[in-house]
Amino acid sequence: MAGSDLKHNTELNDSGRSAAAGAEQDLIKRFQSGDVRAFNEIVTLFRERVYWVARRMIGSHDDADDIVQEVFVRAYEHLGTFRAEAGLYTWLYRITVNVSLNAIQKKKVREYLKLDDIIESIDSGGEETDEGLLKQEYETLLEKAIAGLPAKQKMVFVMKYYEEISFEEMAKALNKSVGGLKANYFHAVQKIQKYMRSALNS
Repeated sequence: MAGSDLKHNTELNDSGRSAAAGAEQDLIKRFQSGDVRAFNEIVTLFRERVYWVARRMIGSHDDADDIVQEVFVRAYEHLGTFRAEAGLYTWLYRITVNVSLNAIQKKKVREYLKLDDIIESIDSGGEETDEGLLKQEYETLLEKAIAGLPAKQKMVFVMKYYEEISFEEMAKALNKSVGGLKANYFHAVQKIQKYMRSALNS
């Protein structure tokens, strides 16, 4: 029974993704046919997701807003020749990551990310304490740990944990190898866990 439920849910998810992909293709075709309103719909559809990608990489609301504007300016300029080999959001995501990395490099902005999944994998080994205070401590330490990560590892984290993009999809979007992306992810996890354990046990 559980197996049939899982299969049913998988089919529903696949159906939903197919419908979304179809809607994206329709918007692209409309824009490429001269319907500028289609681009406004694209902005409405993806603006929040693009904002949060930028915000998690750059850490600042104002800077993230600036990045969103630049992302959609670039998208508008190049959507006319977009071939849809990757999904529309994957394409926008790649633009967002590139613009964010450039902003970090130019402005030296301190990054801010939250990785609750990694928090769960770390055993502090300390005494019991208030859950809220402990979580706040974890998040503060994570900010410091993430700030020390190389840009490529940071990029893979955002794509994997927040956007739930598979390594295969990342590879297509970023023109990178799956193995290289997995290696970046693995090394980043190791660095964060090492930093957290050292800080919590000191």
